[in-house]
Amino acid sequence: MKTLSATVVARSFSRILDSLEHGNEEIVVVRNNHPVARLLPGAARMNAIEALGDLYRTLDAKDGEAWLADVGTLDKVVKGGLRDPWA
Repeated sequence: MKTLSATVVARSFSRILDSLEHGNEEIVVVRNNHPVARLLPGAARMNAIEALGDLYRTLDAKDGEAWLADVGTLDKVVKGGLRDPWA
């Protein structure tokens, strides 16, 4: 855990946000020698494949098969070309 003064945080906010994004370190902001805030890294991000993979694992067998069938149908539609709804 890193401790920084409010002045330092204000002067280098962009750099601090970058360090929070790329590191896993908590930052405590102090003013007049008293802690006033804690800055924490954001939650880890997930790409679409990971999210859908998690969704598939939560379904029971029947719902999982129905989901796979729907995805297969959508795949055929997309390969056939998408229609522009504003054309």
